[in-house]
Amino acid sequence: MITHEPNPSYIADANRYKEMEYPRCGKSGLKLPKISLGLWQNFGEVDSQSNAANILQKAFDLGINHFDLANNYGPPYGSAESTFGQIFQRNFKHYRDELIVSSKAGYDMWAGPFGIGGSRKYLISSCEQSLKRTGLDYFDIFYHHCPDPETPIEETMAALDYLVRSGKALYVGISNYRPADCIKAIKTLNDLGTPLLIHQPRYNMFDRWIEDGLTDVLLNEGVGSIVFSPLAQGLLTDKYLNGIPANSRAARNEIIHFNSDQITPEKLSKVKALNALALERGQTLAQMAIAWNLNNKAVTSCLIGASSAAQVEVSVDALKQQNFSAEELLLIEKILAS
Repeated sequence: MITHEPNPSYIADANRYKEMEYPRCGKSGLKLPKISLGLWQNFGEVDSQSNAANILQKAFDLGINHFDLANNYGPPYGSAESTFGQIFQRNFKHYRDELIVSSKAGYDMWAGPFGIGGSRKYLISSCEQSLKRTGLDYFDIFYHHCPDPETPIEETMAALDYLVRSGKALYVGISNYRPADCIKAIKTLNDLGTPLLIHQPRYNMFDRWIEDGLTDVLLNEGVGSIVFSPLAQGLLTDKYLNGIPANSRAARNEIIHFNSDQITPEKLSKVKALNALALERGQTLAQMAIAWNLNNKAVTSCLIGASSAAQVEVSVDALKQQNFSAEELLLIEKILAS
């Protein structure tokens, strides 16, 4: 049930840019906060809009000026964009030029052959629908959410190029592309005159596929990256150290990529060892996991989710202890390999 935002007169913290770091995204002129906020969970029609507003406000107060959406975030599909749009109109409209707002299309969104994939028809239609739901005139970044083997990359990239030239997006990105397809996308967009700004892959201590070629491509080509699922859907936190809580994602088996079957004794042993190291470093396991992601030179920003404003604050505190000694990095590798 959607609830009404109790304080529509939000005024952002005057010191919001003092602590956050803003690395340049690849070789572009755009800078992104080291930590960005994803609206995949907790922003649907079934969630509290008041809580969603508090999360967005706390994030912006802490210097997070990048909010990441997709057409099918919810539930139901589209409702995260609608929730964001309503909150934006009340609280953030006058801060529009300080914000980076992104959305995506690629996974299933509506019935029929044109509601999924990478065709020009789908991407342009979806972008226009997303703009209506959010109430925005343009997206700062628009992504192709996943590769579509049935559509030529040339068609997909031409659609992204069109979105920029038509003023519906300022920059374009791709998500979940493997190295070979990423190279094709980069070359095609360069030929069209709309360089690829950013890649959004899944990355965490338990899912390191991007290190097998993709990070080299991004660094060599000057493309930035923003990584999602840094906490492995909550596994890289202290949540599961003493079993599976009844109200957790793993217990509900409802989140893509993660369920209780993945919490094996071997993996839990690694989580406990990583947690011990995090405590020695003076931070939580979640904070160490975020810092570890940012230690990868190819990573521009780490995309976090949050169910409360307090969780945003805890995640941002990861930036207070980002550095790792050589011994700590070796120990992490030893733990993960055990």
